[in-house]
Amino acid sequence: MANQAQFTLRVEGMTCDNCARHVTEALRSVAGVTDVRVGSWKSGQAAVVAASEVDGKSLEAAVEKAGYHAVVTEKRPLDVGRRIPSSGESFDLMTIGGGSAAFAAAIKAAELGARVAIIEKGTIGGTCVNVGCVPSKTLIKAAELCYHSAYPNFQGLTACPPPSDWRRVVQQKDELVATLRQDKYVHVAEQYANITILKGDARLTGGRSLEINGHRYTPGKILLATGSHPWTPPIPGLAEIPYLDSTAALSVPELPESMIVIGAGSVGLELAQLFGRFGVRVMVFETQPHLAAAAEPEIGTALTRYLEGEKIRACVNAVIERIDRKSDQYEVRAILDGHLEVCTAKQLLVATGRRPNTDGLGLELAGIQTGAHGEIVVDEYLQTSNSDVYAAGDCIGNPMYVYVAAYAGGLAAENALTGAGRLYDLSALPSVTFTDPQMASVGLTESQARAQGLKIKTAVLNLKDVPRAQASRDTRGLIKLIVEEETQRLLGAHVLAADAGEVIQEATLAIRFGLTFKDITHTFHPYLTMVEGIKLAALTFEKDVAKLSCCAA
Repeated sequence: MANQAQFTLRVEGMTCDNCARHVTEALRSVAGVTDVRVGSWKSGQAAVVAASEVDGKSLEAAVEKAGYHAVVTEKRPLDVGRRIPSSGESFDLMTIGGGSAAFAAAIKAAELGARVAIIEKGTIGGTCVNVGCVPSKTLIKAAELCYHSAYPNFQGLTACPPPSDWRRVVQQKDELVATLRQDKYVHVAEQYANITILKGDARLTGGRSLEINGHRYTPGKILLATGSHPWTPPIPGLAEIPYLDSTAALSVPELPESMIVIGAGSVGLELAQLFGRFGVRVMVFETQPHLAAAAEPEIGTALTRYLEGEKIRACVNAVIERIDRKSDQYEVRAILDGHLEVCTAKQLLVATGRRPNTDGLGLELAGIQTGAHGEIVVDEYLQTSNSDVYAAGDCIGNPMYVYVAAYAGGLAAENALTGAGRLYDLSALPSVTFTDPQMASVGLTESQARAQGLKIKTAVLNLKDVPRAQASRDTRGLIKLIVEEETQRLLGAHVLAADAGEVIQEATLAIRFGLTFKDITHTFHPYLTMVEGIKLAALTFEKDVAKLSCCAA
């Protein structure tokens, strides 16, 4: 019994009792499986008992071979019962960090009846509400409203004049941040009698012990949720001069006349367009051939064109040799298009990514392994190399999204406290960059799919062929879909559109539940909605949508 594990699988594609029987037989064929239970085809679930060394991928592959789609959602040893450890001195679970991962973990633990402490040395709430998603998107929306009101057709025009009271715009952002921090973190914790917030700098001291404010605790389990910080690359000269990072940029007291942005990922592009639309002359430096290097080439190239239409200079394939500050401006020496150029601006913003906050935690004393960038190494259950310590959120590395952190925090708490064996699954993870137009993606890119040896086909639909975009007088953008040739299943979706963040969720569900592109084309989509573009893109695998009438399939 001790060498066996129980797997729980989500199975899609079963439509009758015969299907359930086929899935059962497929799972039983896997070496090491001792028991299979598929209660009903309607349940969409299967329970498997197998030798602990059996890989969940082999179970998924067996179901796939039988003509269905399966995802392992849990794997737990049979000898681990569901229990709340109560050996802690005062708490069953203590989280180091007070952001979204920590709060999700604390709430889940409290719901399970555990005694929880959240330890936070700084401002409660973490990156997203304080210096990330909330403040940046608030300012982005203000810039968008200013820009679109000044230029209703907003295509290929210069930026709007700076707001008459920039400081008031920043103040309104700060007021919203303070309100959400109080409502969504401080007040939420107050709703749970078994959640305690402790202020102080925590350090692991070995085993499952930690120290805070000179007092030692030995909780049942520990969750590390320490977040991340802006990272600066080793560019010559940069360490000797002051500059803005993504945090400071959101509260700059005055709008500069000009700005150089180093880094063209999500944060760099969002802030570059924000300041550009408020009248700042902006240059963006990127080492790759196009902005948004992680996006599909078609999307990165198109977005580069749109930003250049707003008079933002895109310096791609850039090799920065040195950065200096002379008098009242910054100088960036770089090779651009094969030639040395010295670019100047009144302000410098470095937005080149983030790194986990793991220094000074005492990880070595607790026997916890870290990766190349300081990220905490975890297994599929979010357990570290110390069996009593789990980790979640930005401190375990990419992807650093607040909704991933919250998901991971709850999952880690449940696994730590009950032995649930829930697996950390990012197979259908959407992402959104809040430029205008927005970029949104889910699943595999074309290059990732080909690198995995998959036989695929792709479809690209320009937004000029989407009725909603035509009606809105905004045809900037495109939709790219990637499907597997043999199964026709959707593997990836990538959208560049004004409402891409809303559109991508249909594709997210399609990938999560193993749907084909025909499942999408055979589903009703309301006319004159942007999400209809997903259906039209799927139709292009078999038809020329330019030859279809409105709503025709």
